[in-house]
Amino acid sequence: MGLLNKMREPIFLKESSSAERQLEQLQSIDKNSLSDDLKKQLELEINLVTYGFRGEKSVEFELRNSHMPMFVLHDLHLTHGDLSAQIDYIVITRKITFVLECKNLFGNIEIDSSGTFIRTVKYNKHTHREAIYSPITQNQRHMDLIKQLLRSRKKNALLKAAVENVFPKYNRSVIVLANPKTILNDRAADELIKKQVIRADALISHIKQICNQSSEAESSDKNMEKRATFFLDNHVERNIDFAKKYRTDTSANYAQMEPQSVEKNDAPSCPKCDAPMVLRTAKKGTNAGKQFWGCSMFPKCRASQ
Repeated sequence: MGLLNKMREPIFLKESSSAERQLEQLQSIDKNSLSDDLKKQLELEINLVTYGFRGEKSVEFELRNSHMPMFVLHDLHLTHGDLSAQIDYIVITRKITFVLECKNLFGNIEIDSSGTFIRTVKYNKHTHREAIYSPITQNQRHMDLIKQLLRSRKKNALLKAAVENVFPKYNRSVIVLANPKTILNDRAADELIKKQVIRADALISHIKQICNQSSEAESSDKNMEKRATFFLDNHVERNIDFAKKYRTDTSANYAQMEPQSVEKNDAPSCPKCDAPMVLRTAKKGTNAGKQFWGCSMFPKCRASQ
């Protein structure tokens, strides 16, 4: 390490998040001015955003207390051409850049030999198992976009090819399970998958292990900051009015809710049995066509919100 390197603790170059702004806007809405349907929809969205935000804060706590020289960027919206990605954290260390996807999942997670993620929820004497969308696939898309951004800086084909070749050496995807109650069973998973999925309380030891195993030269404080600034300069701030859809009492406004909220923050737990809920659409009755959260244990549990 160079004598001029003075960093000993993490520096958060970007701390704010869209989830935090979303929560502030939603909580400022006067519920008394809403219809019963929109009031229920608002409460649902607040619970959803709050749950995901807590997961991101638990990861932030681990990073802040790492006592490692690193630059941290939280909640980046990157674009390249027609592609876009909302990235929870980018962590730049002296050797490796880590792209973190935070999942505050309810229930225990098993990864089988084919790489399928299976969530198991137990309540009373009942057990519910379901396959969920692979967060590894989701974060790989983020990694691909970052690689394309890095390639776009280069002037000729040779340099672009060099970025392609060295990218895996200096950039790692990590899925962080933020719920402290979640038990991870990855015994049957491929070794490459095991190295990408960890619990939040193991995040820092994982980062240190990867960096210690790397034979690449350490970056200076200046070079780390240069990499972090590159990502920050490519961040596209989205000034979304999250409260807009609640200003008029129409079901069409609810249909315009950000789909990202469901993917990023995962489902709320059932208020009756604590099982995860799933997003459904009413097929008949006065609420036909409207979305609602229903318990995944239906018909054993008929709770909804």
